Amino acid sequence: MSTDPILDCPLDQVPEGPEFIEAAMRWHFSPETGSPFWLERAKTLGFDPREDVRTFEDLRRFPNVANELRDVRVEDLIPRGYGPDADVIGVYESGGTTGPPKRVVLLRDWLERLMHRTQQGLQERGYPESGHWLALGPTGPHVFGELVRWQAARRGGIRFTVDMDPRWVKRCIAEGRGDEAERYAEHLIDQSTYILETQDVRVLVTTPPLLTRLARRSALVELINAKVAAISWGGAHMDPDTRYLLRTEVFPNVKLYGTYGSTMILGGLAERVVPPEEDLVIFDAFSPYIMFSVVDQETGEAVRYGDRGQVVMHHVSKSFLLPNNLERDLATRVAPPPGQLGDSVADVGPLPTFENETVIEGVY
Repeated sequence: MSTDPILDCPLDQVPEGPEFIEAAMRWHFSPETGSPFWLERAKTLGFDPREDVRTFEDLRRFPNVANELRDVRVEDLIPRGYGPDADVIGVYESGGTTGPPKRVVLLRDWLERLMHRTQQGLQERGYPESGHWLALGPTGPHVFGELVRWQAARRGGIRFTVDMDPRWVKRCIAEGRGDEAERYAEHLIDQSTYILETQDVRVLVTTPPLLTRLARRSALVELINAKVAAISWGGAHMDPDTRYLLRTEVFPNVKLYGTYGSTMILGGLAERVVPPEEDLVIFDAFSPYIMFSVVDQETGEAVRYGDRGQVVMHHVSKSFLLPNNLERDLATRVAPPPGQLGDSVADVGPLPTFENETVIEGVY
């Protein structure tokens, strides 16, 4: 069965939502092209996605299968339509906050599409076109490090890394060993200092908890303001007051942008560019590939614009399908820009508990 051209459209094109979703359903649920995981799971759905899923709203018919990705064989996640030579970049995992981690497979065609979109966003936000990047975050098994490596290379730089194990930090906090978590975080800051002092770092990518620790060291603050052109933060919540302080007083010479995403949707999205006086962090979707819904925690129905609810994420691409994934985040529902499927989200923060487990952000 040949691929519908809309699934392989040029990178600079964004396909129409309903036509794309229909093509993706045919691809993922046809015996010749679908993945073993979804072809087997389709037997229990109670509907035929090739006939019954035609719009963004129809994606809510799917059960949330994210927890099933904890133990599925990764080979079973690759659509058969790629044949025996699927170009796999790697296998990546969720944070493992609520039990064993979930796994996804990243294929090159999706990464190329995501990077094209990401580069457009970096250009719009004035990121430097040369100079190196410092990633102060996990290099694996989370997808964070891989995405930063590609971003740096596409901007003409080299990625330096300070590796982090966020699971160890969360475990320390959960077991009441907060002092050990603090020592580990300071150890990460120490390592980043050596790189910032000796290398031409123009972009810093890190998490809010580590960025605030960097801000406690006056020598590092001076160094970052002198050398770094842009800071990308993500992986954890940043409250509006902290963001305002970092942007206006601590790092006034540096562009400060948030990103929001998940390993489970194989990507992250940069915050919307808004006038400074609005001072609101909004994340738009990359539809029809990555989409958001904001729903009432009790009913699962969409909340009103301006109200807060739980985030539901959807990923639909040729290489991967994960619709209707209930995330451990709360957000304010924001009206999307013209042409976008689903919601935009603002003021993202963690749920206190998720799947009967206390949510611990730690450093990531």
